[in-house]
Amino acid sequence: MQAPPLGRYEIDVSRSGVTFRTRHMFGLGPVRGTFAIRSGSVDIAEPPGDSAVHAEIDAAGFQTGNDQRDQTVRSARLLDAARFPAISFRGQPDGTTISGTLTVRDVARPVSLSITQLSVDGQSFTATATIRVDRTEFGVTAMRGLAGRYLDLTVEVRCVRR
Repeated sequence: MQAPPLGRYEIDVSRSGVTFRTRHMFGLGPVRGTFAIRSGSVDIAEPPGDSAVHAEIDAAGFQTGNDQRDQTVRSARLLDAARFPAISFRGQPDGTTISGTLTVRDVARPVSLSITQLSVDGQSFTATATIRVDRTEFGVTAMRGLAGRYLDLTVEVRCVRR
């Protein structure tokens, strides 16, 4: 994959987002949905070890198309979006992975995203990365069996040089 030119990039939140897949009802029913990205930046540096990624996801932006489920997930029982409005990620790209820290409900855990696609276009780039998250590792433990334990996330960001 061709790396973007050195510099600071801002995530274009209007052209970026997080999609997820999980299962509910004891693993029988598929659920798909989205989270909105609130803000973020990517610094491409030399040496590459000085590069950094930061993104904030809007916890209240959780959407599956089922209002009752969405309200339950945003509630204090699960994401507690009123008390913890942002899900944050800070990491460092290294080839085809981005290793870093994901923070949900003030619980921070190390994670690694796999970059599956990178397209560089002059002073901007689009990247797609995937990760599987175990919600119980972040203290989101209510509704075992009814709500899926694992979420398969796909993050797609459009980054523009500033």
